Amino acid sequence: MNWYEKLNQYFPIEEMKSKEHMELLLKEKADIYHKDEGPNHVMMYVETDDFVFVDYLFVSTNARGQGLGKKLLNQLKQKDKPIILEVEPVDYDDTDTKKRQHFYNREGFKHAQSIGYRRRSLATNEVNELEILYWSPTNESEKSIFEKMKHTYENIHTYKDKELYGQSYQDVDEVLTFEEGNDQATV
Repeated sequence: MNWYEKLNQYFPIEEMKSKEHMELLLKEKADIYHKDEGPNHVMMYVETDDFVFVDYLFVSTNARGQGLGKKLLNQLKQKDKPIILEVEPVDYDDTDTKKRQHFYNREGFKHAQSIGYRRRSLATNEVNELEILYWSPTNESEKSIFEKMKHTYENIHTYKDKELYGQSYQDVDEVLTFEEGNDQATV
């Protein structure tokens, strides 16, 4: 199974970019968009000068519980910059969502309480809500995480969307919201 098939089998359709989208990012944004692949994992991530965004992290079922996910995140943490990712809210009928949240909490990721993220899927036309999690070596403010997330949405998630999907994703201000006064960190 190739890297895209692994991701496509694991992630819900509404969260998946097309293979063409990811290949275009790997080609045209090769300076910031990266793929780390092994027999038991696929990690797609963005690395800018001041943060890392994990687009997809997949660890095969037979390799879970062996520290591979922790190892991959530790490689990113060694870059000494904030790491941001999107996760599905906990669904108590889906044990994977609970395990995933527990894993990221154990790895020191915080839930960005002040950031809302609701995006209409071009594949299903349904609005999906995701939570923004982040890890920071410097107690980064949620306002700063919000700005980095907006940058990711505009430069990665919606990159050539009209060309690739025949329609555009929503404007960043419709998708990402920031609730003042809910920011947990101090600058």
